[in-house]
Amino acid sequence: MTTAAVMAFLHHVAAFTLVGALMAELALFGAALDLRQARRVQRVDAAYGMSAGVLLVAGLLRVLYFEKGASYYFHNAFFLAKAALFLLVALLSLYPTLLFLSWNKQLKAGGLPRLEEAQVRRVRAVMLVELAGVVGIVFCASLMARGSGMIE
Repeated sequence: MTTAAVMAFLHHVAAFTLVGALMAELALFGAALDLRQARRVQRVDAAYGMSAGVLLVAGLLRVLYFEKGASYYFHNAFFLAKAALFLLVALLSLYPTLLFLSWNKQLKAGGLPRLEEAQVRRVRAVMLVELAGVVGIVFCASLMARGSGMIE
């Protein structure tokens, strides 16, 4: 097995894990959280963040050292769009993550986080926009993989 294949494997596993974690967050997060569910949301969000980190590192290594080389990718509009969407999704994910991290003291004391219905709607809306961004990333990746979007 070559290093390039291992990098591709890590990249794909991280991408699938990221999507799964985001879907799990959407399913778990709501106004009526119990202690167990709130902790589960935090753990799933941590998995989401870790998978994003692995995805970024594996992706950068693939661009710089494997596959077609950085020159190819940086001259592809769909790769650039994919990178921009990844950055956007990463920035958007900070809002839910910071909220979930703010629960630490309450959860350690056995208390539940107080969530306003409007806050729940905002966080869920951000997660849905993140999901739309991930769909855009997958679309750009499929176009890029077929050689579309080359900038001369």
